Amino acid sequence: MLMPNPKKITLFIGDILVLYFSLWLTLLIRYWPNFDLSRFSQHFWPFTIIYFVWLIIFYIAGLYALDLARNNLGFYSTFLKALTLNAALAVAFFYFIPFFGIAPKTNLFLNLLILIILISGWRHFYNYFLKSEIFLNNILIIGQTKETQQMIDWLKTHPQLGYRLTQEMKPNDIQTPFDLLETASQKNIKIIITAIDPHQNTHLAESLYQCLPLKISFSDFPNFYERIMGKVPLSSIGEIWFLENLTESQKNFYEAAKRIFDMLGAFVFGLISLIFYPLIALIIKIDSRGPLFIKQKRVEQDGQPFVLYKFRTMYATAKDGSSEPGGRPVYAQINDPRNTRVGKFFRKTRLDELPQLWNIFLGQMSFIGPRAERVEFVEELGKKIPYYQIRHIVKPGLTGWAQVNFRYGASVEDSIEKLQYELYYIKHRSFILDLSIALRTISIILKGVGQ
Repeated sequence: MLMPNPKKITLFIGDILVLYFSLWLTLLIRYWPNFDLSRFSQHFWPFTIIYFVWLIIFYIAGLYALDLARNNLGFYSTFLKALTLNAALAVAFFYFIPFFGIAPKTNLFLNLLILIILISGWRHFYNYFLKSEIFLNNILIIGQTKETQQMIDWLKTHPQLGYRLTQEMKPNDIQTPFDLLETASQKNIKIIITAIDPHQNTHLAESLYQCLPLKISFSDFPNFYERIMGKVPLSSIGEIWFLENLTESQKNFYEAAKRIFDMLGAFVFGLISLIFYPLIALIIKIDSRGPLFIKQKRVEQDGQPFVLYKFRTMYATAKDGSSEPGGRPVYAQINDPRNTRVGKFFRKTRLDELPQLWNIFLGQMSFIGPRAERVEFVEELGKKIPYYQIRHIVKPGLTGWAQVNFRYGASVEDSIEKLQYELYYIKHRSFILDLSIALRTISIILKGVGQ
């Protein structure tokens, strides 16, 4: 089960406390010396609605991602943009939905000024102490692989995550059962991570046992890597991992509820989207010659093929009306020359994917899940990447964990990287993770950095 990150929870609770303290301080200053609790009660529920929306905007902007928790220009620029949007939403809320008996022009302006000071101070304090020596956990890694080095490099550039590599050891560095104990004691190790299975190395298991009196936390590398990187280290797992972690029978309620949401959501958004179809069709036809829709064979759950529908975003150069010479599948590229002028915009805003609401309604896709790959790519990648077909035990999605964490895959190497994210999603999928993916997708679309 995916457990909430305590650092993110602390940050979220801190923001909530700051928001309500800023409201109390605003009213105290505004109505002094006639301030009383009735003033606060009058403003509590209207501002609670506003603050709820603001917290969502903060999340979409990435202000609860620990890798952004730095006191630099990038963080404060993101924070001020989010706060500016929040201010505009608050003004619209109070002046276009006047059902709360208040129109707090001065109060809202004063609250924003106070909030800028308070939340900036709180975030600066949080970001500073997050990477301070007090909160750093010294870690020791036993065993060396490509993934261990990748994780080490990540931790070095993200000290706010709270981990510091103090020692690396190879199995042959441990000559006696007490060598590991001595090193852990001298280096003040808090966590020992093993990239080697202690079940298959009795000498290592005995050495780890000797460290129990130090009250050290132990973790196998795949689980620690998952927690830090948000993906599964493909080279460090095997068939046993899948048997232990992908027990689909435990997801029956989740899958049933998700299917209901998918069907209702696809029906509602599909009807709304029909309003825009004539305009989209006209723009596509004016911009370039070719069909309005593109139909492609993709792979759905259990490896079954289905026909996916999209608005055409590329020039039609082949006989079948596709953008690919002879109909031969070709990976899309960044700044792909095959994209039409409006196609670039449609791809970044995901407007080209509106017809896929029909695929979702039919049950061939979900709103959230691994990307639906083309049949030809799946056949190729299945031969080159171990465990690739496992990604098809769930429905493909309009967006997914790999899509919001990694660039568009255009090679076998990219597909390996994406598969690690997809396995993480399959293992940890839940309503909370789906909501997180949905909000991060909105952020990507608003920033215009999609592919």
